[in-house]
Amino acid sequence: MAAKEGGSDPDMNATLRTAIKNAKSQNMPKDNIEAAIKRASAKDADSYTEIVYEGKGPHGVLVIVECATDNPGRTVANVKSYFNKAGGGVVPNGSLEFMFNRKAVFEFEKTDEMDFEMMELELIDAGLEEIEVDDDTVYVYGDYTAFGTLSDAL
Repeated sequence: MAAKEGGSDPDMNATLRTAIKNAKSQNMPKDNIEAAIKRASAKDADSYTEIVYEGKGPHGVLVIVECATDNPGRTVANVKSYFNKAGGGVVPNGSLEFMFNRKAVFEFEKTDEMDFEMMELELIDAGLEEIEVDDDTVYVYGDYTAFGTLSDAL
């Protein structure tokens, strides 16, 4: 979807660049990545739309479902059936969205040679909002639009 919406050049398409990084981190071969980009860039490629559904699960758990589909009618039926099976239900869009914030979250292991004050000062320029240190794990939080700059800075 990233290639279809923003073009097939990763240098000009941040969403595609992130998708390629994620694919490489899962050890996907370069040939497969390039083939997927070419398929998506083709004129006759299927058109997928992104849809967001909101729902309440059992015990009042709030859920936001983001999905890409070529058939919205089938997708809404599937999402509703999953909520019904779990004892929840779909709610009108906009009912829950205001309660959630999109965040870029990074988690990595703490090492002895890390200077957290210096790291925090460097990452603030990249979009850092908060840094937490918990035992042997470091959590870095930022706005989701700063995901790329935070990722490069780390």
